[in-house]
Amino acid sequence: MNKSVILITGASAGIGNLTARALAQAGHVVYAGMRDIRGRNAPKVRELQDWSFAHGLDVRAVELDVLSQVSADAATAEIIAGQGRIDVVVHNAGHLVVGPTEAFTPEEMIKVFDTNVLGAQRVNRAALPYMRERQSGLLLWVSSTTVRGGFPPFMGPYAAAKAAMDSIAVTQSYELARFGIETSIMVPGAFTRGTDHFPNAGKPADQKTAGAYARYEGLMDQVGVRLSALSPDNADPRAVADEMTRIVNLPAGQRPFRAVVDFIDDGAGEVSEVAERVREEFARRIGIDDLLHAAVIA
Repeated sequence: MNKSVILITGASAGIGNLTARALAQAGHVVYAGMRDIRGRNAPKVRELQDWSFAHGLDVRAVELDVLSQVSADAATAEIIAGQGRIDVVVHNAGHLVVGPTEAFTPEEMIKVFDTNVLGAQRVNRAALPYMRERQSGLLLWVSSTTVRGGFPPFMGPYAAAKAAMDSIAVTQSYELARFGIETSIMVPGAFTRGTDHFPNAGKPADQKTAGAYARYEGLMDQVGVRLSALSPDNADPRAVADEMTRIVNLPAGQRPFRAVVDFIDDGAGEVSEVAERVREEFARRIGIDDLLHAAVIA
């Protein structure tokens, strides 16, 4: 296994933090992107640094706000200055919002897309020039089973943003293939424990409109209870971090295009199998099947 230089967005907590640690344990140089590393997230940075030092690993925090192109450019420049390259970008940053779709203003929905979709675009615009120059690398996108599986109501803006991000990942996989840059899409299912995804979920500011949906009161709690009941005891988000580490460790050309880790089985895996077959068949029909796999460039 070759040691890779890896940038992970949204690595202060949850799956991003778990993945940063798992990749470092696998021997890679990991830059854990997070906001405000000298302020609000300073305790998390210290914890990560102490853990890294104690285990003799190379994982370090880098200031990265995916809402800012200046920040994305600066984070990438810092990595290039220190390592000379970026081999892998893990697009993990995201934010969940929960509430009646009607209650979210367009501006609030834009903010959801800004984090979950445009944030990845900013990081790509910062990192891809270096990866294209080297004609190698991996974009590892953290999608969601909401894109192709079943999911409850009151997650409209989030599900739409994840679907948009997933679509861009697929499109860019073709556009980057001839540069030798691979694409893998990680698809986690719902985890009722082990992350702050749901506890930290945003809510619409328009509580009057949200209140008009009082007849649905308690529905999300019911869903949460049912999801917990459906989750086996081994449903741990570390499984997602482990799978992403496995993908990174695979030789170039052998990485899966899409990998699903879904303990609840909401159907995303089954739908993805059909969707990928259709995607590949259509690519062959229109003569772009060479773009289904990244070119091997000597």
